[in-house]
Amino acid sequence: MSNNTVSKNTASNDTVVAPKSLGVRTRRLLVVGMWVAAIGGWVLYQRSTGLSTTEALQDFVDTARGAWWAAAVYLILYALRPLVLFPAILITIAAGILFGSWWGLTLAVVGSNLSAMVAYGIGRSLTSGNSSDTPPEAGGLRGFAAKWSARMRERSFFTVMLTRLLFVPYDLVNYAAGALRIAWVPFLAATAIGSLPGTVAFVLAGASIERVDEGLQGFDLRVFLASVALFIVSWVVAKVLQAREDSSTPNVTEGSPA
Repeated sequence: MSNNTVSKNTASNDTVVAPKSLGVRTRRLLVVGMWVAAIGGWVLYQRSTGLSTTEALQDFVDTARGAWWAAAVYLILYALRPLVLFPAILITIAAGILFGSWWGLTLAVVGSNLSAMVAYGIGRSLTSGNSSDTPPEAGGLRGFAAKWSARMRERSFFTVMLTRLLFVPYDLVNYAAGALRIAWVPFLAATAIGSLPGTVAFVLAGASIERVDEGLQGFDLRVFLASVALFIVSWVVAKVLQAREDSSTPNVTEGSPA
């Protein structure tokens, strides 16, 4: 009778764990499939047109300029950008070229946050529900990576905002935040606030030129200098915040193996 009970318990455990494991594997396969399809489509497009990344972006700008559908398509492309790892900076600059300073900034802010949430969702779908309980050291992370992973879990809003102000690669932060399964509300809020100075800087830089594939054609020095100033201010603020954080917070990886 005891054996029967053990068998039933084992079977019950299998029925609980297996679907969960299968669900994670299925999500991973779907994500990999999306990546392969998106990157494959992008490569085929570039080969068939013979356009480089900046030329392809300029081709879109030329086609969309003045079109009624331009804003909607821009937001869709920005949201899907993480699938092909298209540089966020280029598409943000394109907003300034295509829509000007004010409308360009509005669309770039919306698009960048949509993009961040898409990458966050993909990163989250690749991990199981209890991955957030796993210490960084158990996942093979050491040193700097372990420190930032622990900080992102413990102080999600501040850490994400700091990475945005420091211009840490955009998609790296998005995927990492999703994989670490931090709460989406502080992630989105920190992204919206921390990315704003950089977004303004790059949109203004775009508004100061006419094309992304011809260097300084139509260059507006005043607008460009304003964008550079915002970039520098953002960097200085981030460094000050980081220094204060480092001086007031004990090392979270203290005592962990090197």
